[in-house]
This record gives sequence, C-alpha cells and structure tokens, in this order.
Amino acid sequence: MTLGKPSTAPRTALLASRIRFEEKRILEALERRGVPCTQIDTRTVRHHMDGLPPAWDLVLNREISATKALYAALTFEASGVTVVNSSAAIEICGDKWRTSLALHRAGIPTPRASLALTTEAAQQAAEEIGYPVVIKPLVGSWGRRVALLPDADATRTVLEHCDAIPSPQAQIIYLQSYVDKPGRDIRVIVVGGVPIGAVYRMSDEWRTNVARGSRTKPCALTDDIAGLAVAAAAQTGAAIAGVDLAEDVDGGLYVLEVNHGVEFKGFQEALDGRVDVAEEIADRLVSEVWK
Repeated sequence: MTLGKPSTAPRTALLASRIRFEEKRILEALERRGVPCTQIDTRTVRHHMDGLPPAWDLVLNREISATKALYAALTFEASGVTVVNSSAAIEICGDKWRTSLALHRAGIPTPRASLALTTEAAQQAAEEIGYPVVIKPLVGSWGRRVALLPDADATRTVLEHCDAIPSPQAQIIYLQSYVDKPGRDIRVIVVGGVPIGAVYRMSDEWRTNVARGSRTKPCALTDDIAGLAVAAAAQTGAAIAGVDLAEDVDGGLYVLEVNHGVEFKGFQEALDGRVDVAEEIADRLVSEVWK
C-alpha cells in the first residue's frame, strides 16, 4: 500500500554507519511516498548538551552497533526528536538479561535464564539449570560468542576464557536453558504491532543465525506464533522487531530474543516477494508518525 505525502512533513532522517540492503530499501520506500529523508552517518554524530537541537523531528535508527544506537537515541530523544526504535526499546532488546526479565514478567514463554555476577557463580548456576546449557554474551548478535555447553568441564573451560577477557561485562554471565529444537527456529518480523510474516531458519548445527549460513524458508504465521511475537515486541517496546522463537520436541513455543535492529534480506528472499518489509516500515512511519 502506497500512501500520499502527509500535509505536515516532519524533518526525517535515517541513522546508519553502513547503508546495507535494508537501509537502501527503506530509503527507496520512503522516496516513493514523497517522504524526504536525510541520511545521517553515525560516525559524524555529535551533540553538545547546551547546543542547538538536532535538525530532525524523526530519526529511524538503523545503526548496526547496539551501543551507538542506544546513545544516539538517548541524545536525539533528549532534544525532543522521535526515534524508532526508541532508546527504551534498545536498552531492553540489546541486553539479553533485560529481555528475559521483560518476557518473564509478562508471562511470555521463554527458556529459563540465569544471570551470574562472577564466573564462580555461573558454574553453580549452570548446574542448577541443568546440562546442556547455553552461554551468551549480554550484548551481541549473529551468534557470536554463543556456546552450547554439554557438561561442567566444558563450562569451566569457557568461563576461564570469560575471566581472561579484560571487560567487566564479559564476566557477567548470562545462561539459558537449551531448547531441543528440530534443526530450526522461527523469525517473525513485527512492525507497528502487526506481524507481517514468518520464516524458518534452518541449520545443520544448533545455531540458526542467517549470519552463520542458515537457510530460510516460509513459515505459516499461525495464531500462536503471531500472538507470541506481537506480545514480545510490545513488552520490549520495539516498534520494529525481529522476534526469534523456538519449538521444542512437543511443539511448545518459546521466545528466544527480540531484535531491535532487524535485518530482513534473507527473510524477504524466503517469502519470495509476498512481504516487503521496507514498504511495511515506510507505511508505519507515514501512518503512525507523520500526522
């Protein structure tokens, strides 16, 4: 659906340090709607607390670094700029423990998770969760530094490595119970509270990130899948979200993560043109923000 240009045009910008497939498609979709949009290179962003406000009313935050995306959002919002996704959503989605807390508080099914403030406490927490157990960095994506630990010896080895990393955050350990999924998980994209499609991400290993070479194919957007994805996006505050779900051997569904800076090239290719994510995002900006 293509909407006409709104009568009142907020000054709009897209923030990104890299213009990838996704950003190009979003910019093209906005242009088709007559929406002028400035590209902001994150590497040029600076703002003095007592300086002039930014020259934009709306910023679509597509910065690939979660830390930079967060601080850019905080800075723009402090000056009265509307940011999508917001700093509040990035703070939750960008931190796996905060995501788990938000999902758990809302009663959304999610794997059991634990946080340990030392590697010694993490060893005990892993025993209490039960093996195999998954260890993940608090902040990160694309399956990096994620490990499936089969036993106490493997856990001890990985935790020794965490202790050697010269970063206090690396020694705060996030652990998650392993969901024995059938060689796949499910990615749902939610835009403005509406689930626009779902795909399976298939892999020969237990990690199913597209960045690690997983294959995608269409997944039926059932009421259960759609309902969980919408609820997860709402609880994390993400207006544009990639929600990852896993099925267990009994067909139960669990929300694994909610991504605030969702990539959608593989998602769109798998759905073979039936869903255009950039068009959906542009429609949301036009209908919900441009008023």
